[in-house]
Amino acid sequence: MAAAPLALDDFDHRLLDLLQRDSGVTLTTLGEAVGLSASAVQRRITRYRRHGLLREIAVLDANALPATTLATVWVTMERDTRRQHAAFRTCMRAAPEVQQCYALAGEWDYLVILVASSVAHYREVAERLFVDEGNVKRYDTRLVFDTVKIGLNLPTRQSPRRRRRSSDR
Repeated sequence: MAAAPLALDDFDHRLLDLLQRDSGVTLTTLGEAVGLSASAVQRRITRYRRHGLLREIAVLDANALPATTLATVWVTMERDTRRQHAAFRTCMRAAPEVQQCYALAGEWDYLVILVASSVAHYREVAERLFVDEGNVKRYDTRLVFDTVKIGLNLPTRQSPRRRRRSSDR
């Protein structure tokens, strides 16, 4: 049975928004921004971590590194069984070159975002992940020329429902 979602109040939504922008901000600065003490902010952050809502990582700027090749890879599986998809997902999670992997609806089964040190390195990775894996029917690669935007921010509030007009009733 899945755990109940963490109940969030207005302070939580504001804190999470600030943390997604810069997790290195001090507790005092966060507290001042939302109207809480630094210790209250610390308790909330501890609660987010305990419930698995928050984990912190360092995000490096790919443009600041000398050799970074990004690629998007669209993948269609050969067989459509749970076991084969589970094996593919396990493979994607284990590969350090896979930055993101999304299961899709439609013609393609997955979208994979890969990072490599060069195009030649990408070819080696693609061979290992999509050819040697054995259950990939087809994959199509698009190299990334320029990063326009990188973002991982998630909305913490539900979007407001559209109000029904009297003509909709």
